[in-house]
Amino acid sequence: MRTLLKDKLLWAVLALVALVLWLPHSKSLFAGLFPQLERPVYTQEPFAQLLWQHCALVGVSSFFSALVGTAVGIWITRPVGQPFKPVVDAVVSMGQTFPPVAVLALAVPAVGFGELPALIALALYGLLPVVQATVSSLQSVPEAVRQSASGIGMSAWQRLVQVEVPLALPVWLSGVRTSVIINIGTAAIASTVGAKTLGSPIIVGLGGFNTAYVLQGALLVGMLAVVTDMGFERLARRVAWRR
Repeated sequence: MRTLLKDKLLWAVLALVALVLWLPHSKSLFAGLFPQLERPVYTQEPFAQLLWQHCALVGVSSFFSALVGTAVGIWITRPVGQPFKPVVDAVVSMGQTFPPVAVLALAVPAVGFGELPALIALALYGLLPVVQATVSSLQSVPEAVRQSASGIGMSAWQRLVQVEVPLALPVWLSGVRTSVIINIGTAAIASTVGAKTLGSPIIVGLGGFNTAYVLQGALLVGMLAVVTDMGFERLARRVAWRR
């Protein structure tokens, strides 16, 4: 019981849930803070539904970022892909410097409004941290370890799966962590193209000069980022402990 009471991640999750449940009933607070507003609490969609849709959008896009970014990172660290490393680095870096709004604007004419252009933008935007972490983690494996694995008869595939990947896992995980946290914040912009996320109150609030809506959306996005970051921190400790 004492362990649970000292669990910071548990308290952060409970704080997020409490915030989601409390916000629909917070009219008196926000009416007092912003007396000039006729509607001080966002009611167009339930906050719990927006949280779920936000998490789903981030989860799916981050999965594709991690999958593609890891595959590309592994490929350009192998002899067959090393000549293409400068090109891959340039393309992925270019995608990161492109503003998410610009990616959304380019995707909407091709696939329409809704979640799909948001998924495309977020998946592309989350690639760079994963690719960089994958390359860095695999290159940090000592050459002596690789030679030892080859010396006992391991094939290139066995060396990758059984030796390099386990040693590279903590650094790779930090890249995925960065990618997911970036996507949590960036996903709020997806509401500009019709996706329902925690950014919906922010976008509506900015359009209607309703600071209360902006604050409510920002609180939830920030709290979700904190919970996710703490979750990755715990996962990283477990990975380090098992090495």
